[in-house]
Amino acid sequence: MATNTAGTAPAPTPEQLQSVRGTLLSPRRLKTEVLGGLVVALALIPEAIAFSIIAGVDPRIGLFASFTMAVTISFVGGRPAMISAATGAVALVTAPLVKSHGLDYLVAAVILAGIFQIILGLSGVAKLMRFIPRSVMVGFVNALAILIFLSQVPELIGVPWLVYPLTALGLLIVFGLPRLTRAVPAPLVAIVVLTLITALAAVAVPTVGDKGALPDSLPSVLVPGVPITLETLQVIFPFALAMAFVGLLESLMTAKLVDDITDTRSSKTREAWGQGVANVVTGFFGGMGGCAMIGQTMINVKASGARTRISTFLAGVFLLILVVALGDIVSLIPMAALVAVMIFVSVATFDWHSIRPATLKALPRSETLVMVATVTVVVATHNLAIGVGVGVLVAMVLFARRVAHFVTVVRTVTGADGGRTATYRVEGELFFASSNDLYTQFEYALDPERVVIDLHASHLWDASTVATLDAITEKYRRHGKSVEIIGLNDPSVLMRERLAGKLGTGH
Repeated sequence: MATNTAGTAPAPTPEQLQSVRGTLLSPRRLKTEVLGGLVVALALIPEAIAFSIIAGVDPRIGLFASFTMAVTISFVGGRPAMISAATGAVALVTAPLVKSHGLDYLVAAVILAGIFQIILGLSGVAKLMRFIPRSVMVGFVNALAILIFLSQVPELIGVPWLVYPLTALGLLIVFGLPRLTRAVPAPLVAIVVLTLITALAAVAVPTVGDKGALPDSLPSVLVPGVPITLETLQVIFPFALAMAFVGLLESLMTAKLVDDITDTRSSKTREAWGQGVANVVTGFFGGMGGCAMIGQTMINVKASGARTRISTFLAGVFLLILVVALGDIVSLIPMAALVAVMIFVSVATFDWHSIRPATLKALPRSETLVMVATVTVVVATHNLAIGVGVGVLVAMVLFARRVAHFVTVVRTVTGADGGRTATYRVEGELFFASSNDLYTQFEYALDPERVVIDLHASHLWDASTVATLDAITEKYRRHGKSVEIIGLNDPSVLMRERLAGKLGTGH
């Protein structure tokens, strides 16, 4: 074991940095968590109000949802330091329901979505994350960075000219201060400095208060006033299911990203059902539901350096204190300060290495195409779930095409004129794409009466391959020739015995 010659305590490992107990015993680390939670809370306020407007509900609904989501997930979530709150993706899904049936049906849908997420989490849906390729993950991150930036553009259009120098000053602070000191999060300094400037100089610029009225009371338990009937279930079911899947996908993708940033592992299964519990709790407090927030999570983890559940918990607590007890002060924060913070988050989130010419030249074209497809669809639809789904689909198609060409067939003919045998050695994975090409690799008319197909170096993956082998055998039979298939491994033998002769030749 290595010794510390300087006599000081060794630096904590990434896993130790996630310890709540260890952080509570370390004033320096605790300060980081507290300040991180405060910065996130400040950044959450305008976001929650904006998402409430998108969903068509009162701003209090989004703010209370952000409070209950953050506090609940800090206890039940599987990824420490990740921030969950009301999100734009959930707002977009539920907006039509609010418009057609009102708030009570939204609350019922949020509770049902939470139940779906608990069921999906306990049934192992998080394991599907391993099927998301790295190129889709990179596209997800880059698209998210672009969306964060684009979401700030409206705050810079049609505003007083003083907004621009204030934003520039905010950017100078968030990008420059870390080069001098990291004792205090640069985003918090930017927010405080710009707020003091605008307040003391009485500068008329857009503020948080202009986004909507802040609540002046605590959230209370609410049971949705909807009839418990099959008709109600038919109304809320599709919205709840869509909310559950969108929320889980964004949360699990964000958790994976934070794992990479912090060099630690998290429980995706716990995170999945934890999101469900958080949404159920949020629903019973009249919230609009939500999921993990990549922008606020990056503020917490990357900009502030937080690593534990403490920051997530405090983000929710500070949010409630700020909007209820200190609403008059919070309403004075200029939007320029928050725009600067979010632009910083956008730049920090984007994977710049992925678009360097050297990287693009080294990567296979298919990988680049998957990344571009993911980014394009996400930016076009403003829906991360759709973009990731398209990216995975494109990756699957390109992978299938690539693997299909890895199958090789080598033909040899042995024996004298009267007893010749044509042997075909097949190497590669046989599935629907490669097996279709396999059918054309045989010399049906030219081969002798005995044909051997050697599959020692192959594996049958699906019914399409069994049907192809049936078609090959049938075509040789029509030519008056016999076929022997050898070398099948045990799973392939079982599949062929179960399906052979029952699928039709198809050729």
